[in-house]
Amino acid sequence: MHYYRYSTAEVSCCYKYLLFSYNIIFWLSGMLLLGIGLWAWSEKGILSDITKVTRLHGFDPVWLVLVVGVIMFTLGFAGCVGALRENICLLKFFCGTIVLIFFLELAVAVLAFLFQDWVRDRAKEFFENNIRAYRDDIDLQNLIDSLQKANHCCGAQGPDDWDLNEYFNCTGGNLSREKCGVPFSCCIADPAVSLLFRPFFHTAER
Repeated sequence: MHYYRYSTAEVSCCYKYLLFSYNIIFWLSGMLLLGIGLWAWSEKGILSDITKVTRLHGFDPVWLVLVVGVIMFTLGFAGCVGALRENICLLKFFCGTIVLIFFLELAVAVLAFLFQDWVRDRAKEFFENNIRAYRDDIDLQNLIDSLQKANHCCGAQGPDDWDLNEYFNCTGGNLSREKCGVPFSCCIADPAVSLLFRPFFHTAER
């Protein structure tokens, strides 16, 4: 078997360390997201009883954090080691995965455009399911409140969507003090109300 030595590096040192620097940030960000996700699950008690994952009724935002963290960690590691060691297999894996993610996003965007009605129905169903589970998960609750505040909206299509939630619906048998109300994130702040008192207004009548 013959071995060949090269007088110069196969990869430019400039590109090599530029790619390494970019990926070390990517890798550390992935580790941070994984840490945050695991810490959030630890606070919920899921790590001590993993079966709780199957009992979650709505979308758990921690899943998104963990999935993004795993992808970033894996790609960052492959990019760092591949660039530093000039490992062609790891660099091909890194490049191939990035291209795959790009084409998957492109395909999703095209399919969403072609099947707009189906996507709209699934999105409506998804939001309604999460409205029902609003009080079941503090992370989901904070996410919904943030979305409603940022988009100046209330519910999936309107305030009446909150009738789906057992705490806010207007049925006669509902004994909740939030009956016929909506979350505070649906409310428009009154300029006449002092900032000191705003946190005490949690719900509003529809």
